[in-house]
Amino acid sequence: MNWLTFALMTVVSWGLYGIFLHTGQTAMATGDATLARYKAFLFVGLAYFLTAVLAPLALLLGKGAAFDGYTARGMGWSLLAGIVGALGAFGVLLAFGAGGKPGPVMSIIFAGAPVVNAVVSLALHPPPGGVGAIKPQFFLGILLAALGGFLVTYYKPAPPAAKPPSLASGAPPPAKPPGQ
Repeated sequence: MNWLTFALMTVVSWGLYGIFLHTGQTAMATGDATLARYKAFLFVGLAYFLTAVLAPLALLLGKGAAFDGYTARGMGWSLLAGIVGALGAFGVLLAFGAGGKPGPVMSIIFAGAPVVNAVVSLALHPPPGGVGAIKPQFFLGILLAALGGFLVTYYKPAPPAAKPPSLASGAPPPAKPPGQ
């Protein structure tokens, strides 16, 4: 069941991803909002470099791994996976820039991604007996995933009302009505 632990680690990490990315993007918005998205994406790339280049390199070196056995096919598919992952991260930022908020944006992404995965996996690796051999529950699962993403997005609770600025924030005190 180690795979489940790692899968749940990914669920938590990617569940936090949109919230943290949106917060980083808005914190970069000191001028042009488009530039803020690019600045945030730059730091996402830096994080990918630290996590996905330096960490595995250190592990490979630490385990004394030989740097052979890299196949063109394996490198190509792995590079393509990295590209679509990076494009997805950029798409999240563009969705935020177009007015999307983390809750609905990430709900649509995380409900839609399994549907895309299921369809493409079936196309690349059809089951023995073809599509007709697939149990109806599989198609129901795809429908429920899409429906779940819609429901979470459509019925997302409204955010709390904005609080008035406090005196501690440096905001001027409210004006007193005349005669007081």
